[in-house]
Amino acid sequence: MLIQRLCFALTAFLATGLFAQTNAADVPQLVSAKKIWNADKHNAFTDLIRFQDKWFCTFRESAAHVGGNGKIRVLVSKDGEQWESAALLSEEGIDLRDPKLSIMPDGRLMLVLGGSVYEGKTLKERQSRTAFSKDGYTWTSPRRVLEKGDWLWRVTWNNGVAYGIAYTSVKGGGMTVKLVSSKDGVNFQLVTNLDVPAAPNESTLRFRENGECIALVRREAEDKQAWIGHSFAPYKDWKWHPAAMQIGGPNFLLLPDGKMIASGRKYGATSKDAKTFVGKMALDLVLPELILPSGGDCSYAGMAMHEGLLWLSYYSSHEDKTSIYLAKVKLPKTK
Repeated sequence: MLIQRLCFALTAFLATGLFAQTNAADVPQLVSAKKIWNADKHNAFTDLIRFQDKWFCTFRESAAHVGGNGKIRVLVSKDGEQWESAALLSEEGIDLRDPKLSIMPDGRLMLVLGGSVYEGKTLKERQSRTAFSKDGYTWTSPRRVLEKGDWLWRVTWNNGVAYGIAYTSVKGGGMTVKLVSSKDGVNFQLVTNLDVPAAPNESTLRFRENGECIALVRREAEDKQAWIGHSFAPYKDWKWHPAAMQIGGPNFLLLPDGKMIASGRKYGATSKDAKTFVGKMALDLVLPELILPSGGDCSYAGMAMHEGLLWLSYYSSHEDKTSIYLAKVKLPKTK
């Protein structure tokens, strides 16, 4: 354990030194950031997608970070400047949270979300759901998928199949993760159990053109470093590397030049010191190069490239009320 912590600290130090030596033009640059929604007391856990020439942003609305009957809001905008509500999904007695958007092969929008039952702030039950829409405005009712206890955090479509990592709590504490797949967004099959230790949970998958699958996985125990994995079809054998930092709400994109850009929560000495970051990602490293206007309870970014800029939805509580923000970021030019 001590050796792991020393290695983590050394890697983080070297990464910081590398960042300090880079030219400003070699790191992401903030173009703009603006608040787009704060109707409820706690607005959080976002995702963002470009669909039918419009922007759709989704997130959870509730009274607090944990507990209560969270609802899923879907916003729509033609230009990213003016936003209005397109839909509000709810389920009686259920805290809906962590909505994630994707476009299915048949052209519909798919929403992956989790549903929890709380007594006060004590979690009693949880299970994943999916919902579907042809236009982003009218949605099917959330339908339970997988098994009770499973939390499918995000899916990514590849060759007509949705892949995602579901995490499950185990007796005695801790969590396990498994790779699952589906052709219809409702019926999921196990691909393989993933050998990721130390309470793995929230995960994002992306696919290269050659079929290689890359995973970024949050971990909540031991050194708490996120792990980066990669595998080729049939995606049963994985190689894993530490990311050199702890990441909450991990998300990343594969860029046209083959490079990767990541975002998530960068932790500080206390919970109030947390920030939302953007930075380069490799198979063995994530660098927090740009800090977005944010603080405290924050992060969970949606990411999309559009007209040469990286667009990010995220939430933050740095302006007192936990609100939804939209940022545009200019990425370094390819050399």
